[in-house]
This record gives sequence, structure tokens and C-alpha cells, in this order.
Amino acid sequence: MRHPGAFEIGIRTFLRSPEPTDESELLALHSRSRNHLLPWIHPMTNAHQFAAYLERAADPRVLACLVCRREDDAIAGVINISEIVRGLFQSAYLGYYCGTDYTGQGYMTEGMQLVLRHSFQTLRLHRVEANIQPANTASLRLVERCGFVKEGYSRRYLKIGGKWRDHERWALLSEDWRARRRPAV
Repeated sequence: MRHPGAFEIGIRTFLRSPEPTDESELLALHSRSRNHLLPWIHPMTNAHQFAAYLERAADPRVLACLVCRREDDAIAGVINISEIVRGLFQSAYLGYYCGTDYTGQGYMTEGMQLVLRHSFQTLRLHRVEANIQPANTASLRLVERCGFVKEGYSRRYLKIGGKWRDHERWALLSEDWRARRRPAV
């Protein structure tokens, strides 16, 4: 099966950029996943918010990725690399979420691995950072599985749903990612 627009392909998933034609599928995924996502993010609910997402995705400091299943091209989740800073920094932030229909099935783990491969090999970043609310255990487990290291705790770091929320700061460096990919000898 061909996957139009795919820029990274894994065993069960592929990554592609969001397109205007994704509006109904992504909004439906958000609607079904609202209760699952609300403690951590406020999902898009309308065409205006989707258009704003596409506008942000067009920013050269952003890489917006839809994690899609290879079996049916369905959108399982979203991973966004943002605030890509070049020069001496070569770093970016990572944000992500999975639709409730696809949790616990490994799609986001593989999607995250594809995003990290793209970040370190294609974008040539040195560091990718994820800031996660401490009660979001599924998200914490995901970054741990992918090799991120907890670096600290940021009080009242990000305003979500009108409230300032504490976050744990996790990061993965390119050299650590490369070391994890080497086969044991």
C-alpha cells in the first residue's frame, strides 16, 4: 500500500504532514478523544482551530506530524516538533497526543521513534525536549521507552485550560539516541 505524503515509514505506522483534507478526520478523532485528552491539552473542536493548526504547521520552526496506521491510513495521533532553533542550539520541543481509539497499541511508540529518527538524522538536531505534566503517566512511560532522560521539574510551566501547570522536563540528545540504536556486541 502506498502512503501519499509519507516522509518516514515504520513497520505499522508512517508520518506525514497535516493537509486541509484532514480536517474532518482530525476533528472527529479529537471529539472521540476529548475526555482522554482534556487533562493534558484542549483538543481542536472546529474548523477555525484546525485552520490555525495548519497555519502553525507551516511555520519553518515547526514540524507537524500525523502518526498514521499503515493498514488503513487512519490518523492515530499527532506529534509536533516546535520552536526549532538552529545555530549553536540545534534544539526543539516535542508535543504529542494519541487518539483514544489507538492508545496502548504501540502506535505512538513507533511514531515517536520515527519522529526522533527524522529529528536527529534529517533535521540534524542535537536535542529534543518534552515537558510533561507529572500525572500524565502514559506520556512519561512513552518518553522513557524512547530513551529520554528526566532533567528537572518546572513549576507552573505552561498554561493549559486557564491554569498554570507544573511539568517534568525530559530530553533526548542525538548522541544518546545514536547509542541506543547500536546493536549490542
